[in-house]
Amino acid sequence: MTPRYPQTILISCEIPWDERENLIEDVFRQEIRHVLAAGFRHVYTFGTAGEGYAVDLARFERIVGIFREETRAEGVHAQIGVIALSTAQFRERLRIAYAGGFREFQISLPSWGVLNDTEMMRFFVDVCSSFPDAKFLHYNLPRTKRVLTGPEYRRIADAAPNLVATKNTGTTVYTTMELLRHAPDLQHFLGEAMFPTGCLHGECSLLSSFGPLFPKQTRQLFEYGRARQWDKLFAFQAEYLRVVEDVIAPLRRQSLIDGAYDKALVRLAGIPMPLRLLSPYEGFSQAVFEECRAILREKYAHWIA
Repeated sequence: MTPRYPQTILISCEIPWDERENLIEDVFRQEIRHVLAAGFRHVYTFGTAGEGYAVDLARFERIVGIFREETRAEGVHAQIGVIALSTAQFRERLRIAYAGGFREFQISLPSWGVLNDTEMMRFFVDVCSSFPDAKFLHYNLPRTKRVLTGPEYRRIADAAPNLVATKNTGTTVYTTMELLRHAPDLQHFLGEAMFPTGCLHGECSLLSSFGPLFPKQTRQLFEYGRARQWDKLFAFQAEYLRVVEDVIAPLRRQSLIDGAYDKALVRLAGIPMPLRLLSPYEGFSQAVFEECRAILREKYAHWIA
């Protein structure tokens, strides 16, 4: 069964803030251009890493406009993420992005309370049907208090034909297999750790946290998976993850929200991305970042040459 969305690599664009929590527009534009220049064509902002849970409407609207300006080129697929607590709030932000020209969106379940089965189905039908010519990706994560399974996606996909993809980073081997078995018509984006395993069970895509830092190696990992070159895929994944974990080992000493790690990775890629996040969330210190940069330069300069 051919998935509803193309097999590809998906990259997040983080938001740079100054000391007063104002957008640093030129750095944001530089980051987007860096990702596109590296050859990535499917990008998004306002997931957890993009602080979609924290921005107010004024910031949201301004960033949507800039993101649209930088991703208008032919062949670029740009998604706007929406994280909210009710269908009305989702629709409010989706209308802003839709009016700005976007037709691809990323949504997560409302998280104030755990949705039951009826509420879950109503959410997807109500949100997706409000923009029938748009495409939706569901961001499936434990922060929403309910992680969806393959059989549940089967029911949702049948009821919401413009749900085209999912994003999963916390799956096991078994739950990954379930996604591809029960909902093969959805394109499932998996992180670097589970993408090769997903490829064993069907067509899936790569959600890459490390693409902006290691674009060549990230594309190589994806191509081995797409070509089903198992002998090369898993050996290369082992090397890729070993390098990544070595470089970010200083970050592992703290447990911070996702965006803190992603901003450090973008900064390691040479973009002057501030490490701060919107209040009340904490970013990494410059000292910890410098530890990572020293490891990268001293041991893996050939990976970024």
